[in-house]
Amino acid sequence: VQLQASGGGLVQAGGSLRLSCAASGSTFSNSTYAMGWYRQAPGKKRELVAAISSGGSTNYADSVKDRFTFSGDNAKNTVYLQMNSLKPEDTAVYYCWAANLGNSDYVDYWGQGTQVTVSS
Repeated sequence: VQLQASGGGLVQAGGSLRLSCAASGSTFSNSTYAMGWYRQAPGKKRELVAAISSGGSTNYADSVKDRFTFSGDNAKNTVYLQMNSLKPEDTAVYYCWAANLGNSDYVDYWGQGTQVTVSS
């Protein structure tokens, strides 16, 4: 499974960005893989931002609820993270993630990371 992320950049506080992540690979299927976004700020641990299960249910970190929206296009095997009302504390490298959680030996797949910088 390969994950290609894009859409990061520099934005002022209060602005918006949209991240995209396209999945590919012969074993990938959006009916069996969960996908999501994690982020890692300098000096901090990687944390979950938002994720969607293979069944379609979404989960958000409390810090981004009501500001970020996770969506997907099954036909394109692509997920999106619409980020509104961005804050300086949202500054981090954002990583796309996928895994077949139904497999007891599941592997975490990661995209290359995209930088999001929010200036105050």
